[in-house]
Amino acid sequence: MIVAAGQYSDRGRKATNQDCHGLRIPREPQRASKGVALALADGISSSASAQQASQAAVRSFLDDYFCTSDAWSVKKSVERVLAATNAWLFAQTQAGQGRYDRDRGWVCTFSALVLKSRTAHLFHVGDARIWQVHGRALEQLTTDHRVAAGGGQSYLGRALGIAPHVEIDYRSVALEEGDTFLLATDGVHEHVPPQAMLAALESHADDLDAAARAIAEAALARGSEDNLTVQVLRVERLPAAQPGELQRLVGALPFPPLPEPRAEFDGYRILRELHGSSRSHIYLAQDGAAGATVALKIPSIDLRDDPGYGERLLLEEWVARRVTSAHVLKACPPARRRNFLYVAMEYVEGCTLRQWMVDHPRPDLDTVRDLVDQIARGLRALHRLEMVHQDLRPENVMIDAGGTVRLIDFGSVQVAGIAETGDAVPRLLGTAQYSAPEAFLGAAGSPRSDLYALAAIAYEMLAGRLPHGAELARCRTLAEQQRLRLRPLRELRPELPSWVDDAIARALQPEPQRRYQEVAEFAYALRRPDPELRPRRALPLIERDPLRFWKALSLLLGLGCVALLGLRATGH
Repeated sequence: MIVAAGQYSDRGRKATNQDCHGLRIPREPQRASKGVALALADGISSSASAQQASQAAVRSFLDDYFCTSDAWSVKKSVERVLAATNAWLFAQTQAGQGRYDRDRGWVCTFSALVLKSRTAHLFHVGDARIWQVHGRALEQLTTDHRVAAGGGQSYLGRALGIAPHVEIDYRSVALEEGDTFLLATDGVHEHVPPQAMLAALESHADDLDAAARAIAEAALARGSEDNLTVQVLRVERLPAAQPGELQRLVGALPFPPLPEPRAEFDGYRILRELHGSSRSHIYLAQDGAAGATVALKIPSIDLRDDPGYGERLLLEEWVARRVTSAHVLKACPPARRRNFLYVAMEYVEGCTLRQWMVDHPRPDLDTVRDLVDQIARGLRALHRLEMVHQDLRPENVMIDAGGTVRLIDFGSVQVAGIAETGDAVPRLLGTAQYSAPEAFLGAAGSPRSDLYALAAIAYEMLAGRLPHGAELARCRTLAEQQRLRLRPLRELRPELPSWVDDAIARALQPEPQRRYQEVAEFAYALRRPDPELRPRRALPLIERDPLRFWKALSLLLGLGCVALLGLRATGH
């Protein structure tokens, strides 16, 4: 992405300039992963700390935004940064005169623009404005947060530093080459009409700094008594459809030959093959330099013409390097230049959850709770980084010799930050039996999709069978999915508390919004009754045990017939 920018700020007729503005155009590859950012803040004139507040807001935004995770979306990254900034400003307000009079606190308006890939992301609170040029008109993209007080007076209804929490307006706009954005404080836009701003932009099209200065000077000439700040940003060139980071690596690294035991492979000594399938081969290997034991995942020969598989393989390493959790498999740090397409992960000595379920066909409830807790912790680590596993199943859960659970296989992970760049890895639908109902209706994955898969695993561990088997995959509408009947666990395990059955049933709802919001809520609900779920009445015998019901009914009818025959024989 190539942009042109112009900025100008002046104290105007005031003694000091309480505005602050900034622009950050990082180098590649950060420009592709985080974008270009500019921000504008205006401190309230009644406060002696207004200048410090606006400077703190802009500087913290431009510094901290580019330090957030590459996996996060722009929206989450900015909202986290602004929440922290607001909390800090509010703490300064509470420590000074603003505690008794917010008009004397560390308070400022804030407007920011982040351009990433082919999208503009707008964030706004207060009464500065952001416009977009459309031909011969300016379209205002933000709303002033001012509250009318009568008599032509108004006051600032929302700003940073006023309260412990702040609501930030957010909007996204699709970009085209030549798009121009204009940001200005109220000292400018209250005095310069949009047509005059457009005229200045047109007359100084080759010098955006001059255009910003001309607009500010026009406000001063028209009687503005406030500080004057203007920013202009024009999109010169949008990023072309070029290979992303993972695609470039796939193109640069050749597929390796399958190594033999005791062979040397790219600095590793192959010990033995751990697992082989039509998709990949996993080898136990020893790093020749460090001596560490690792697991090498090498593509199968059958998939060497599939570039999408190569991207998914490298995505596993990309994810594992960014997630820190005892319940997520770790990637081994690269010790040297890689010459082939493969990934090196930590070696976990143990078994998959699938093998554990075979070995423990009827586990007790406390053991299942512990396993669900650990899987949920691993999922939470992913979800905090805006990642969705999308292929959670017993084969992708490892249990080591000490009983610690780790999530593995991140080739299907959906990463919000990568998806925004347009370089999203080709999506691979997880195993149908554990896929959430919305996946079969074409909806994107979400943390609640992983929750569904976790609940399906919990149900299978306790019941010895899947919730719906293959029936769910055959449903093509939500109505069909809602007609599916989930067999209650207490029909199969009468000793289980009914509220455990209710918790799993809620997590398996076809509609995502009817499930728990977080995997942690589900794990908690397996240990304590959910107050939102009413105790379910005891099932009648005909539902709980139909065979016993009909046997009992037949017995009663038989006894009744015998009694009638006896009465008839005695003449009564």
